Amino acid sequence: MNSTSAPAKSGLLSFRIKLLGVMMLVVSGITALGLYLAQRQLATNAEQDLEREFQGEVASLHSVQKMHRAALAERCRVLARKPRIHAALEDNALDLLYPNAKDELRDLMDRKDENSDDSEVPSLHAIFYRFLDGKGTVIKPLNAKDVGELRPEEESQLTLDPVPAEGQIGYLLRRAGESDETIDEVIAMPIISNETDQPIAAIVVGVKPVELGRHRLATSIKSGIWLKGQLHLPSVANSSQAMLARAMASPDRAERSFRIELNDGPHLLFYKQLNPNSRFPPAYEICIYPLNDVLTRQRQLRWQILGSGGILLLGAFAVSHFASARLSTPVTKLAHDSAENRAERERAEAALEKTSKDLQRSARFSANTSHQLKTPVAVLRAGLEKLRTHENLTCEGREEIAVLIHQTFRITSIIEDLLLLSQMDAGRLQIAFSTVNLSHLLEAQMDDLSALPDGVEAEVESDCGDVHIAGEKHYVALIIQNLLENARKYNRPGGRIRISCREEGDWAILMIGNTGRSIPSPVREHIFERFHRGCVGEDIAGHGLGLNLARELARLHGGDLRLLRSDEDWTEFEVRFRLSRQVAMIGGRVS
Repeated sequence: MNSTSAPAKSGLLSFRIKLLGVMMLVVSGITALGLYLAQRQLATNAEQDLEREFQGEVASLHSVQKMHRAALAERCRVLARKPRIHAALEDNALDLLYPNAKDELRDLMDRKDENSDDSEVPSLHAIFYRFLDGKGTVIKPLNAKDVGELRPEEESQLTLDPVPAEGQIGYLLRRAGESDETIDEVIAMPIISNETDQPIAAIVVGVKPVELGRHRLATSIKSGIWLKGQLHLPSVANSSQAMLARAMASPDRAERSFRIELNDGPHLLFYKQLNPNSRFPPAYEICIYPLNDVLTRQRQLRWQILGSGGILLLGAFAVSHFASARLSTPVTKLAHDSAENRAERERAEAALEKTSKDLQRSARFSANTSHQLKTPVAVLRAGLEKLRTHENLTCEGREEIAVLIHQTFRITSIIEDLLLLSQMDAGRLQIAFSTVNLSHLLEAQMDDLSALPDGVEAEVESDCGDVHIAGEKHYVALIIQNLLENARKYNRPGGRIRISCREEGDWAILMIGNTGRSIPSPVREHIFERFHRGCVGEDIAGHGLGLNLARELARLHGGDLRLLRSDEDWTEFEVRFRLSRQVAMIGGRVS
């Protein structure tokens, strides 16, 4: 006992340790996943907040730009309708164009910035203006100082071929010296002919652009404009500008955000196009957000989460230790019960194997005995038949010999039944299914019943149509023969036997009933046992194998035999067979 309990305890301890380890792995995995998701969520939320701030500032910028551009466009439209401007353009008096425009645009060019830096909308002060001819080419001014000085390469960027039919927004990168750069917003408005309603020229006005985040963005956030492969972001070092230029080399969409590494650390970069659907080169508003502070807050929060996670893991370890101890208790009992059940199963298997061997030996003995008994009985019957033909025998002697011969037939019948039962017990009985006409078989068995010399005279009633069943004719006949013999033997004088059969679904149901003493209730559950003979048949010849053999054969055919009723001078049995259309489903043979 000690030798078996020690491995059991060792196995249970190992199970408890494994259970504890698995629980800790699960808790650790869930905690690690939670930390990872929390960190990801923190970073995602931070980026989304920054992007929402950027989108809000850009929306505010566009709103201010829209008002600014609307006011400037209205001034340009008023200017474009001036008769002196139209006359100079339509009469091709281009030498009078800029002098006439000078008087009309004097207030726009000379107006000082009356709005303070805190104003929401900047003043409408033009830095320069130019006219485009009908082909969209810049018309050279006579005096550049009056209209705003531009370098030739800058002036060439204002060309729009052909002249636009609608207002266009663009941006112009200008150099104030060797290193200073500024970006001006350019608005081009068409001048429409009064005669043809077609654009004959355009006026291009350059103004100071509205700055992004003039009031709300934090000072650490830097913004600028990307134009024609160049970045205008003076607040960023040249080395960082080179990195930004490489990142913005070819914008593939109107707006986007991504992370970028600059010299002073990671940044989040947002950009959005300022002049969509414009014939001027696309310009993008760019904002870069330094992430050092955000990452520092994330690290602090991560360490806080890790500390909390460590405390949770220690608590989980204690809980897992307690839970594994509680969970291993039923396993301990299960292991103990399993050992007992295993021993009991081994004993049961040994007993079952012994019983199987005994049953096989019994079946072999029955089969061998049945075969061995057939020969002497056949010899005995032959001797009695020869003796009955002897001339010196009296009539009484012949009758006695006839009785003996009849008993040899009964012995042969018992031997055949025992042989059949032994084959069924050994599983060697083969049923070859075919279509059997049950009605014809019943008629043949009733003819044999009426030809028997002994027994009770009874009236036979039959109500059977043309029913075809699936079975083997010999064994079906044996079932019917046993039932009819029982109905005859256990009948009362002058009684009756009723036979009926019907189809019900896939089944053929045969019922055989007879008058006579009913079977007592305590005996009914034993009538199908072998060699059982109840008190009803104590004075009737038989060996107690008929009903058992008939039921086993019925079950081998896929049906069954049962006692339907036995009361009030009437006993009735029911046997079920499969109809002939079920032969294919059964498969032809059953062992």
